[in-house]
Amino acid sequence: MKIALLNDTHFGCRNDSPHFMEYQNRFYDELFFPYIKENKIKHLVHLGDVVDRRKFINYKIAHNFQEKFWKRLYDMRIDTHIILGNHDTYYKNTNSVNAMKQLITTFDGKIEPWIYEKPTTVTFGRLPILLVPWICDDIYDESIKIISESQAQICMGHLEVKGFEMHKGHFNDHGLEKNIFKRFEKVISGHFHKKSDDGQIFYCGTQYQITWNDYECPKGFHVFDTETRELTRVPNPLTIFKKIYYDDKKTNYDKEDISVYDKSFIKLFVVNKNNEEKFDKFVNRLHTEIDLHEINIIDEDQSDITASVREDILDQGEDTLTFLGNYVEQIDTDLDRQKLKDFINKLYKEALE
Repeated sequence: MKIALLNDTHFGCRNDSPHFMEYQNRFYDELFFPYIKENKIKHLVHLGDVVDRRKFINYKIAHNFQEKFWKRLYDMRIDTHIILGNHDTYYKNTNSVNAMKQLITTFDGKIEPWIYEKPTTVTFGRLPILLVPWICDDIYDESIKIISESQAQICMGHLEVKGFEMHKGHFNDHGLEKNIFKRFEKVISGHFHKKSDDGQIFYCGTQYQITWNDYECPKGFHVFDTETRELTRVPNPLTIFKKIYYDDKKTNYDKEDISVYDKSFIKLFVVNKNNEEKFDKFVNRLHTEIDLHEINIIDEDQSDITASVREDILDQGEDTLTFLGNYVEQIDTDLDRQKLKDFINKLYKEALE
């Protein structure tokens, strides 16, 4: 049996951006659903964070979720199992109030029974798999006990394990210890958006780009084979973030193919600009000949501090935590820098939620 795996789909991301909704829809229309149909995959496990915001969802996003995702799974009779992530739950200390109960029905008025609020062992074919949702306060002790005593050899969940890369350049320093999962042959998890593994614990990473942190990070979804226990990644070539390094010493931009930048967010770094008129003409082409979502121009010749700070932020790829962390390292202070960074990280996560 083969199981399709999704995680951290974040419907409604970037403040319900229609650009990201369209981009995500392309993934489902052009890659995910054609693949599972062609390969006759009839089982899906979602590893959590189906939606982006814990407190509410935009009606248009909810409609898109139903039409583009859930209804198609239902019509294809896909055996769907959803493990709750921290973004799917309203409260931080319990999973009992969650978006999935409100959004997912069988269209005959019944709430689907395969939404997991607490650790549950489910047998796929002949293979028992422990499914572990976001471990919040009210299920912490129960979850740790089940994980420690489970007879399943495979664990899937929305887990926060120490030592793994959350996103490019940032490693998690809190949460669960790796050794509590030592009894499992393989642990497959959502939550962190950067794909990584240590040979036993596998973080799948997001299926598609969501922030500039995802720029040039491999994206795709996964398929798990219950017989071979192999985890296979299906690459997603679709991108929404692109960079241009403008150098008119090397490139004739009058003839440059700009169609590759259609429906994209662009950072244009000015390396060499010897002809202002040609530069303006190129930028005008980007604005008028394609459907450009956004462009940020970073001129490396600018010397004023505002431009310099703005460039630093943009070049970090909207990686706010990196920017703030670097700032803490540079300021003159007697405070414990690590505690200050931990406090900023906590505030940042609360703001995202």
